[in-house]
Amino acid sequence: MAKTQFVYGLHAVKAMLAQHPKKIVQCYFMRSGNEQIKSLFDQAIAADIPVTQLSRQELEKKLGDNLVHQGAALECNAILEHNEKDIPVLISAVSQPLVLVLDQVQDPHNLGACLRSANAMGACCVLIPKDRSAGLTPVAQKVACGATVATSVIAVTNLSRTLKKLQDNGLWIVGLSANTDCSLSDIDLSGPIAIVMGSEGKGMRQLTEKHCDYLA
Repeated sequence: MAKTQFVYGLHAVKAMLAQHPKKIVQCYFMRSGNEQIKSLFDQAIAADIPVTQLSRQELEKKLGDNLVHQGAALECNAILEHNEKDIPVLISAVSQPLVLVLDQVQDPHNLGACLRSANAMGACCVLIPKDRSAGLTPVAQKVACGATVATSVIAVTNLSRTLKKLQDNGLWIVGLSANTDCSLSDIDLSGPIAIVMGSEGKGMRQLTEKHCDYLA
């Protein structure tokens, strides 16, 4: 049986119901919820998705303690739809592509915040390493507020090789680093750009930095 995962929080649940209802296996809503929860409940019923109403305690037991679920959760099939082979397609679909590359961001809260910002800025995709990186956990999706549904997130095997492919597809690579006096405002960001951000503690790896056209 295919592995499923939970998505929770009002914004994340709303985005999944609107854009990927066929990926939803089961909906869980808190009994005696507010108007927003009732609206999501009605959407799920209209889409013929199985729905279970639970008490707050039952929902917290199912999801785990200390999660801010806001009374709504979904059990879904795998959300990642794209792989490395799709990157050139996503880039070519827009006139001036913007790609966010995250080099081993560890905290799922930070990953979710980055995804939300990338979506707001119109990024065509976000690239993360498959290893030693926070993945699309329920926490990351909750913080992303539905951005994981609207913006493609692709896990890549070799980040340095991927950066070279981005360059081959016409993108300039701008790495955010403390090892430079250059500011982002000093760089022309109007064309095809990939912004690379490093991990919370160490920043970009040295090999990643070597593949950047600019540091800022």
